[in-house]
Amino acid sequence: MIIARSPLRISLGGGGTDLPSYYERFGGFLITAAIDKYVYITLHEIFVPEFIIKYSKLERVPRADQIEHPIIREALKMMGIDGGFLELTSMADIPAGTGLGSSGSFTTALLKALHAHKKDLVPNAELAAQACEIEINRLNEPVGKQDQYIAALGGITCFNFHKDGRVEAAPVKISEESRYNLEDNLLLFFTGYSRSAGSILKDQNEKSKQDDKAMLENLHFTKELGYASQKAIEAGNLRDFARLMDEHWQRKRSRSSGMSNPKINEWYDMAVANGALGGKLIGAGGGGFLMFYAEEGKARLRHAMRQAGLKEVRFRFDFEGTKLVGS
Repeated sequence: MIIARSPLRISLGGGGTDLPSYYERFGGFLITAAIDKYVYITLHEIFVPEFIIKYSKLERVPRADQIEHPIIREALKMMGIDGGFLELTSMADIPAGTGLGSSGSFTTALLKALHAHKKDLVPNAELAAQACEIEINRLNEPVGKQDQYIAALGGITCFNFHKDGRVEAAPVKISEESRYNLEDNLLLFFTGYSRSAGSILKDQNEKSKQDDKAMLENLHFTKELGYASQKAIEAGNLRDFARLMDEHWQRKRSRSSGMSNPKINEWYDMAVANGALGGKLIGAGGGGFLMFYAEEGKARLRHAMRQAGLKEVRFRFDFEGTKLVGS
């Protein structure tokens, strides 16, 4: 049996500038971090000429082109696997639609498992490129490249998305002390809402293509916040990073009417009143996880969020990226 895993992620600044509709014209930049919550893919050979696919549904089909799950179908086609005799199962520490980049993690883990099945040795950056090919080019999903690349590479990483499609990755130059403080002081709370990022990102995508002035100015400013966040983290000025995260959120929720809702705004204001120095909603918006930075006020913040009914998910950073954990 082959078991592959890919980490989920939290975006730390510049999110939204990784969509082709933006970076192909202006270049994109963001800083993001992989965390120790994972999507797992298991794959093993069976003795019947069919595919058995287990996720939130169960599929049994004789050919790859009959598989309903679009990413699995396209990944098998990309790998030239069509004859069946395979059982594939997916599992995750955190459900999809919660803003932590699960689609990119799923696709990179799936490709890692399929390459292992074919005895191929493929660099993780190539896994990310293949995942982008499937999601963006073959399936025409209105998503960016952040999730696939951070899932594949791991770490706390800066990405430059060049106009010609190249992706340049570099680890953030963070001291060990600052890294520990960042891990200890970032808190994640589940809002209880799951959503598809597609509709929100589709709105951003279309407005960018239509030269919507407000959208482009918002994304230009968001990219500058990404650069500023990198400088603050590398200098160990985590309070400045928290302030930038708050500024990012205020701009982000003006990007689309679906970005937030009255309940999320209420929770955000409650967190700030109870010790959060800054925060934002992770992912495209509309639900998922609220992330806050707090120092002395962590206990008070945790208590307030728990009283409001939000569940905390504690995490550490992942520096391994997509990998095989069994074969």
